[in-house]
Amino acid sequence: MVKLAAKCILAGDPAVGKTALAQIFRSEEAHFQKNYILTTGVDLVVKTVPVPDTGDSVEFFIFDSAGKELFSEMLDKLWESPNVLCLVYDVTNEQSFSNCGKWLEKARAQIPGTSLPGVLVGNKTDLASRRAVDPEQARAWALSQGLECFEISVKEMDNYEAPFHCLATQFLHLYREKVGLFQSLV
Repeated sequence: MVKLAAKCILAGDPAVGKTALAQIFRSEEAHFQKNYILTTGVDLVVKTVPVPDTGDSVEFFIFDSAGKELFSEMLDKLWESPNVLCLVYDVTNEQSFSNCGKWLEKARAQIPGTSLPGVLVGNKTDLASRRAVDPEQARAWALSQGLECFEISVKEMDNYEAPFHCLATQFLHLYREKVGLFQSLV
């Protein structure tokens, strides 16, 4: 049984639901707040996630980051050396999806030359009548960037755990690869 620790960057535009996702995930559906205060730096959420079909787990240190450009300069230091990335957009806001490339580039710049496992998460699927981002377009973009793709509704508490289980599996896989490489050198 292995217990790993991973720094998870939660990134995306303002008001896409990053804080709501982090809070619901941490509290295990205990409470969905209707009002959130603008994140002005980084809020830290810690949660252990069992890796499906193993006895292993990953303790995530989830850095819920400000989405406003005003705070982007401080993110460089706070985002230092991430292990995994959870990139969030609002399915009713095409611009939030378009900006995912910028957020992904910023996160990958923190660990140049290294693979950064990650997921793309489309939030607010409960607002289906206002959908502006085609799920297939999002899925295709995610795959082209080496990301897994999920759609969720934090408000309806639908599928919100799946991205974190995927990240835990990806991180464990990366760990096992590195252990295998190390053992082959010894």
